[in-house]
Amino acid sequence: MARTLTNEIITAAIAGFEAQKTKLDAQIAELRETLKGGRTESAAPPEPAKRKRKLSAAGRRAIAVAARKRWAAVKAARVAEPQPRAAKKRGGKKVAAKKAPKKTAAKKPAAPAQTA
Repeated sequence: MARTLTNEIITAAIAGFEAQKTKLDAQIAELRETLKGGRTESAAPPEPAKRKRKLSAAGRRAIAVAARKRWAAVKAARVAEPQPRAAKKRGGKKVAAKKAPKKTAAKKPAAPAQTA
């Protein structure tokens, strides 16, 4: 598609570029001031620091009491409903050790009988 540049479009583009140029010139001038030892802060005033909120001793105590109460309820629920225990597995080294000689004895071939 062919573009047609009308005088209005070109004039608007020039105006936009001029605005960008003035903004860049202002930023360049500010950086040069900084290099010369001029002002180093931005033009905007610094925001005041937010005050730290303090909690009174009574408030901390109330929170601690509530936390203890919640944990006591959790622990009581744990004790009231016992968890099912896993079934013990039979096996291990002792059972394997008892079965091993039986297996090896069954596999040994009988000794040939000697005739004299």
